[in-house]
Amino acid sequence: MICNLCGKNPATVHLTEIIDEQMNELHLCEECARKKSAAMEQQFGLSDLLAGMAKDETVAKDEENVTVKCPNCGLTYADFKKIGRLGCGECYNVFKKYLAPLLKRIHGSTQHMGKAPLKGAKISKKRADIQELRARLQKAVESEAYEEAARLRDQLKQLDNKKGINAAE
Repeated sequence: MICNLCGKNPATVHLTEIIDEQMNELHLCEECARKKSAAMEQQFGLSDLLAGMAKDETVAKDEENVTVKCPNCGLTYADFKKIGRLGCGECYNVFKKYLAPLLKRIHGSTQHMGKAPLKGAKISKKRADIQELRARLQKAVESEAYEEAARLRDQLKQLDNKKGINAAE
């Protein structure tokens, strides 16, 4: 596929623009994509986007006179507003007062909640099930409930074969 803008180079970037509820697909080469990106950044400045998302108006008024500078990387708050990226991990602490409302607006919270990968969560659940079955099996053996123990042993073997986790672990 050839670039829609220059008509010369192969298209490696594929964009979908939606303007006035009209969908338009663009297939661009790297050079034209860079130019388009720069034009969009000028048209929709990242700092304007970030400023628009900051809800707390008292903080927004304070931001106009901010002269805070990160002692670690030297980034100023004005630089952050221009480029939309922090320079280092210390910037989070230095600009905390100004970032908190922005983070709350974007993410709904100022504290990272995180998520567990689905596959890892499934494996953890399987291991917990196996541990519970082992404990029940041990109690059944201790109380000489051999029929129950045999049933639990069979469940452990079935879990081991079916789910790919070694019940003997």
